[in-house]
Amino acid sequence: MNAHRPVLVFGATGHTGRFIIDELLRRGLEPVLAGRSAERLAAVAAEHPALERRVIALDDPDLLREGLAGVGVVINCAGPFLDTALPLARAAVEAGAHYLDVTAEQPAVQAVYRELDAPARAAGVAVVPAMAFYGGLADLLVTSALDGDSGADEVEVAIGLDRWWPTAGTRVTGDRNTATRLVIRDGALAPLADPPATASWSYPAPLGDQPVVELPFSEVITIYRHLDVGELRSFLNTASLEDLRSSATPPPSAADEHGRSAQQFVVDVRVRRGADTRRISAAGQDIYAVSAPIIVEGAVRLLDGRHSGSGAVAPGEAFDAADVLATLQRDVEGFTVRRDRSSTSVGRGA
Repeated sequence: MNAHRPVLVFGATGHTGRFIIDELLRRGLEPVLAGRSAERLAAVAAEHPALERRVIALDDPDLLREGLAGVGVVINCAGPFLDTALPLARAAVEAGAHYLDVTAEQPAVQAVYRELDAPARAAGVAVVPAMAFYGGLADLLVTSALDGDSGADEVEVAIGLDRWWPTAGTRVTGDRNTATRLVIRDGALAPLADPPATASWSYPAPLGDQPVVELPFSEVITIYRHLDVGELRSFLNTASLEDLRSSATPPPSAADEHGRSAQQFVVDVRVRRGADTRRISAAGQDIYAVSAPIIVEGAVRLLDGRHSGSGAVAPGEAFDAADVLATLQRDVEGFTVRRDRSSTSVGRGA
């Protein structure tokens, strides 16, 4: 059993990593601080002098596996995940530890699913990429909206941010991730149209009506992994994309006592099965900060056995999606989930 084993955080020195460490401590878990730079780890250790730290290099599989010895869960929040996800997840499986990450990168998730499902099953551990704001939150919302059904005719996901202050890691990852983005069309993965579709989306408060552009993230791969969806389209409001693309946009800065920025987000999901349309949305503050309670909730459930078996799996496949969302709504300040079921069209406008 892994119930009392520590949780190793690779990328502990980064912006999201620090939120994850604080959340692990809040939940009564034992974080191990890990990263590639001894100097940067020492700076984090000054804030948490009692915590163990490990310098881990990804280019030596034997040393990497030794660096994960004794841990119950590995959380990877160090991108680009095209470079870090597969070697770290493979080493976690070989060390007998569960693995979670926060990737928004579709190819990284595909590689983990392709390479590690069978080894993880053999080792009796779960590998759950994209358990974060991008990827995991939409996957959990769609799974919860289906309420036990295994699929839908059509799914639309609209991510809206009132602004996007990208971290340095987000910018590096964006430069590294040049693969063609995928959607689900006719029940299969297919390339995003070029140019991508544009539309208008009526978000719940606080965003309201916003122009959007089709821009899928890792939720497409996770949803395709475990649900039978005929069509899936993902949108992002264009204002936040302009922030991301501008070199003048600053990184996030703390606006409250938790270190969160003032950024507000909405993830709005529409699921259609025949004439039945279900809408569910989540809203909250700071996409980087909220990734911490999402992924730590996954770690807690992996450690205490509240997950569905082993292998390389999607968030909504590994965990009780509705229960995870209810826990986040109860425990995360400002995080709300809204549900609406009707037979009328909602969401995307003309």
